[in-house]
Amino acid sequence: MDPQTLSPVPAVTVSATEAHYDAYVMKNYGRPAVTLVRGEGCRVWDDRGTEFLDFTSGIAVTALGHSHPVWVKAVQDQAARLVHVSNLFRNPLQGELARRIVGHAGPGRVFFCNSGAEANEALIKLSRLHGYNTTHEEGKRSKVICAKNAFHGRTFGGMSATPQEKIQKGFRPLLDTFAFGEFNNLQSFVDLVDEQTCAIFIETIQGESGVTAATPEFLVGLRKLCDERGLLLLLDEVQCGLGRTARFYAFQHYGIQADAVGMAKGIGGGMPMGAVWVREPYAEYFQPGSHGTTFGGTPLACSAALAVLEVLEKDDLMGAVRRHSPVWHAALQQLVTEFPRLLKEVRGVGYMVGLGFLADPAPVNVKLREAGMLCPLAGNNTIRLLPPLIATPADLAKSVVILRSVLQAL
Repeated sequence: MDPQTLSPVPAVTVSATEAHYDAYVMKNYGRPAVTLVRGEGCRVWDDRGTEFLDFTSGIAVTALGHSHPVWVKAVQDQAARLVHVSNLFRNPLQGELARRIVGHAGPGRVFFCNSGAEANEALIKLSRLHGYNTTHEEGKRSKVICAKNAFHGRTFGGMSATPQEKIQKGFRPLLDTFAFGEFNNLQSFVDLVDEQTCAIFIETIQGESGVTAATPEFLVGLRKLCDERGLLLLLDEVQCGLGRTARFYAFQHYGIQADAVGMAKGIGGGMPMGAVWVREPYAEYFQPGSHGTTFGGTPLACSAALAVLEVLEKDDLMGAVRRHSPVWHAALQQLVTEFPRLLKEVRGVGYMVGLGFLADPAPVNVKLREAGMLCPLAGNNTIRLLPPLIATPADLAKSVVILRSVLQAL
């Protein structure tokens, strides 16, 4: 899209924006002094005209990059036709999107919501329904085993499943039906299972804590454990799903099937959208009145998600991620070799990468931003690299050039 055809940005000066944030916006984010006003492809521009290579992607959200013409047209056309009807009525786009998701995930049903936190909340409620339906008694089987260093959102259920002090502090008492094993330590999960356990709930790839993928032995072992003990295997693929690892879902690399999967972020391509896929017979647990949402699966949100799936499939973006990421990973690994006093390792799969540092990388991230690249931090001294799925080899190579220039300066 030609930037000259866009409607002008509202006449708010740089200093006014800063003043408005200082005076009126809740201070629950540690934002840098950057105001983004326009994006195209893998790049964004701030209100001073500075161009950035965007390897944040809205934290793995803008799967098609910014202002993709297919996505823009789908949303514009739908906005002029029908935006919202609530879930009191059907809309054809929601049914079609559910069909497409089931086609990727396997036989089952889909619930639509607005965010990853809501998707994970639905997974937690599903675990409770599983406990109730297998015992016919409230609360008898409600224990969910999660992983240490997990992140499942900031609702009360999500926080309770997220054993991080910075997330939970100030909000206790939380739900007390969660236990925590060591990620990638199967025996630690086995040891926690008892008669009260109803589910195991993990991220296939832990994103916020530093981009750590489940090992095959761990995830396959959890599937076997759940089958043996009658537990649900619930997977949080909010960040790692929707093609980011070169498969539609990251768990598909392991040759297993989940019982339910939470997804969001990339599915809407920038439109707030979340979903939960649940396989049969567990999808039947939710009945009228047991769960719902006003805005989940609106015609507008579904039009955005269908546009994402159209481009993902027709342009073979997952194939592109599969082809391009090994060269990119090798170039990043070369940086580890070149700068052993700064870098520790490269972790991740596809276009979900964590660059592990030996010390706090926050100052490095500031320098990267000054050099023209945006990327988010993660736990365990990690900078995440989350390019849009449309990123070309040239875009990936440029990220390495910027990283090398900053590391050399340090």
